[in-house]
Amino acid sequence: MNKIAAATYLQRSIFILFIFILSFAGKCNRGERAILEERARKEAVAIRTKNLIKTIQGIGYTEVSRKFDNGLSFSPVGYQLVPEWRISFPTVDSVNIYSPQKKRFLNAPVVFDHDSIFNVAWAWLRLKQLSKDSLKFVVLHVHDKVIQDEKTHVFMTFYSNNYIKNVLHADTTDIWKPSRKDTMFIKAKTLKANTILDSAFAGTEPPTLLSKSKFVTVKKEVPDAVDGGKSYDAYLSPTYHIVIRKAYDDFAYTYTAFVDEKGTIIFRKSGQASFPEFAKSTAATMKAITDGYLKLYLNTTPGKTLGIPHTCLIFLNVEGYKK
Repeated sequence: MNKIAAATYLQRSIFILFIFILSFAGKCNRGERAILEERARKEAVAIRTKNLIKTIQGIGYTEVSRKFDNGLSFSPVGYQLVPEWRISFPTVDSVNIYSPQKKRFLNAPVVFDHDSIFNVAWAWLRLKQLSKDSLKFVVLHVHDKVIQDEKTHVFMTFYSNNYIKNVLHADTTDIWKPSRKDTMFIKAKTLKANTILDSAFAGTEPPTLLSKSKFVTVKKEVPDAVDGGKSYDAYLSPTYHIVIRKAYDDFAYTYTAFVDEKGTIIFRKSGQASFPEFAKSTAATMKAITDGYLKLYLNTTPGKTLGIPHTCLIFLNVEGYKK
C-alpha cells in the first residue's frame, strides 16, 4: 500500500511539474512575443519617420519659435530660449545645420531610434509634426539612453523658407518678436524684482559698469567656450573684475550685488569664505567699498529684458591697491 501511495504521489508531482513547466514556457513565450512585437512596432515607426523625411529632402527650414512646456520662452531665472537653427535634410541620414560661429552650414548625422525619436546634430528630438511648410520637434532629456520625462521639455517650431517668404511675406526679424505672453510675464517679474530685491532675475541685456576715473578699471568676464562656457552665461551670471588704484589699502573681495532699475549698485552678500567671527566685519567692508568707490567712480546702467529695465544680480571681483 505504501508503494502504491508513493508511486501515485510521484506521478502527481511529475504531472504538477509538467503543468508548471508548460505554464512557465507559455509565459516566457508571451513575454518574448511581446518584446518582439514592441521591437517591430518601434522599427515600423522609425521606418515611417524616415519615409516622412524623404518627402522634405532638400527643403530649407528656419526655426521660428522655441518654447517651454508652459508656452513661454523665458525661464523663472531669466534664461531666454532663442530660435536659432536653420536646417535642411539633404539625405534621410544627414542634416545640414547652420553654424552662427562658423557662418556656414555644417553636415551632421541623423541617427534614428524609435517612436519618432532621433538624434539630430547631437540633440535628441521627438518629431511631433512634419510637412513641407513646417516642422515641430520636442527636445528630449536623455541619460544613459533613458528619456527623462520628468524634465521640462522644449518645443521647437520651424517654417520652410518658402513659406516664410511667399506665404507669410515676412522675415525672421518679424517672426522672432516676443509673444504677448512673454511680454506680460517679463512685466510681472519686473514689477516684483523692482519691489523685492531678492526677486531679481537675469536681464538678457546685462547691466553695464563703466569707469569714470583713471584710477579704476572695469572688465566684464567673457565665457570661454573652451572651458565649457556658454554664451548665455554672459547674462545669467554677469561677472565684473574691478581694480581700484590709490585705494585706502590693499584688498581683494568677491561678492554679489544688485543693480536696480535705476542703475544703483546695492551690496548683497559675500562670496568668499571667512571665519564666522569676521563675517560681519568683512561684509561691512564690502558694503563700504560698494557705497564708496563703486557708486562714486562707476557709471552703471541697469540690465534689461525686452527693453524693460529691472533689478539684476551681478558678480564682482574687486581688488584695491594703495599704489
